[in-house]
Amino acid sequence: MRVKNKTLNIVLHIFFIIFCVLCIIPVLMALSASFSSEGAIVSHGYSILPKEISLDGYKYVFSTGYSILSAYAMTIVTVAAGVFFGVLATAMYGYVISRKDFEHGKFFLIFVFFTQLFNGGMVAAYIINTQALHLTNTPIILMITCAFSSWNVLVLKSFFTSSVPFSIIEAGTIDGANEYKIFFQLVMPISLPGIATIALFITLDKWNDWMTPMLYITDKRLYTLSFLLQSMLTNIQQMLEDAQSSGVASDMEKIPSESARMALCMVALGPMLVIYPFFQKYFIQGMTIGSVKE
Repeated sequence: MRVKNKTLNIVLHIFFIIFCVLCIIPVLMALSASFSSEGAIVSHGYSILPKEISLDGYKYVFSTGYSILSAYAMTIVTVAAGVFFGVLATAMYGYVISRKDFEHGKFFLIFVFFTQLFNGGMVAAYIINTQALHLTNTPIILMITCAFSSWNVLVLKSFFTSSVPFSIIEAGTIDGANEYKIFFQLVMPISLPGIATIALFITLDKWNDWMTPMLYITDKRLYTLSFLLQSMLTNIQQMLEDAQSSGVASDMEKIPSESARMALCMVALGPMLVIYPFFQKYFIQGMTIGSVKE
């Protein structure tokens, strides 16, 4: 039996090592292409190591007139604020419906689950945000969108149910603590894995959100990084199409289209590669909690 388990572990390790390598290879190829010359990419295609090292892609990205640093700052501010309010609202909602002594818990749980079945509120939300609340060209709209998700509520509700003993809540009540003190001083400190998991979900959603700025933002000073990069990619494609339609091949050769695209990917991907290792421990705990019974 022990030999079978050891063999199974070896097979699983080999499988996941191969899987991880297959996931890393595209990132390495994109990184290599971002440091390659346009001619080398056209001649040799994508490779793990650049055939001819060049910084033309990054030079083009940072010299197009767009403010990358301003977009970074706007993205960091809106993501940080969105994560804070999103985690707070999600945790409070998930905690309430996870309480056994909350008589309306099932109703609010069904209310959250029902929104998972239909996603027809985009037009209504756009009308309310623009016509009633006038949330155009303001960072507030960038903070509140993607901050609250019914899926995140369900994840945290499950986490609270399986990981927060009701005896702790009862002990806090007996000691005279009110609901806010129980939530912030007893429940939240022992829920860091679940909180970190939801924070990572919200961070990824908001970091990659380019649709919200497209709908509500026209001021370039408020562009987020994702929307800025999307605009730059669109402009690169437009310039290539214009050069093709005019028959000016020499102008097309001067545009580092492929290396610039990969440079844009690296500019957007970099912060996530830095942030994820800090969340990894809590993320794994939050996603696996309750899955194994001892």
